[in-house]
Amino acid sequence: MIDLHTHTTFSDGELIPAELVRRAAKAGYKGLAITDHADPSNMYHIIENLRRFADETGPYLDCNLAVGVELTHCPPALIPGLIVEARRAGAMLVVVHGETIVEPVARGTNLAAIEGGADVLAHPGLITEQEVALAAEKGVCLEITTRKGHSLTNGHVAMMARKLKAKLVIDNDAHAPGDLVSQEMRRMIALGCGLTADELQKAEKNAEAIFQKLLHKKV
Repeated sequence: MIDLHTHTTFSDGELIPAELVRRAAKAGYKGLAITDHADPSNMYHIIENLRRFADETGPYLDCNLAVGVELTHCPPALIPGLIVEARRAGAMLVVVHGETIVEPVARGTNLAAIEGGADVLAHPGLITEQEVALAAEKGVCLEITTRKGHSLTNGHVAMMARKLKAKLVIDNDAHAPGDLVSQEMRRMIALGCGLTADELQKAEKNAEAIFQKLLHKKV
C-alpha cells in the first residue's frame, strides 16, 4: 500500500512524523507522503522541517517517505502560484484540499488546483464534468478517500473519473492512528463507492507510479 495524503502535528494530525511513519509501516504501508495542511503562513516552515526529518531519519525508517503539503482553504486565485512555490521550496508532492461537501471550501478551488497542475486533488466533492475532463488532460489524480465525511462523494468521483478517463488514487487523509486503514478496508471502501476490481488495481498502480517518480526526483 502507498498513501499520498497524511498529516502530523505540523498541522492538525495527532502524531509526530516518526510515529506516523512507524505506525504506517506496521500497518503494511510501503510508501507514505506527509502532506500537512498549508497556506502562505506556514508552507515554508512545514516543508523545511519535513525535509530535514526525511533527510536525517528517512534512511532508518521501514517505510519510504515523501515530503509534501496539502494546500488547504487557500483563495483559488493563489493556488497555482502556491503550487509552484511549494515545489520550489522542496515539496516532492503537492496535494490540494478539494471542494469537499463537509467543509466551506471556496468555489473554484478544484479548477485552480487542476489548472495549477497539483499532483492530487483531495476529496473533490461534487466535481464537475469540465473539471474532471481537464484533470484527465493534465494528469491530475482525483482522490478516493477513506476518511469519514469526505468519503460521502466517493461514488460521484468514481463515476466521473470512469466517464472521462481521469486517474484515481486511494488515500487515507490520516490524522490519527486509526485512520491508517488496512488493505482490506481500502479495498472495501473502493469497491463500495463503485470501483471495479480492475479500477481499484489501476488506482493503486497510479499511486505507486507517482511515488516511484517522487523517489527518483529526490535522488
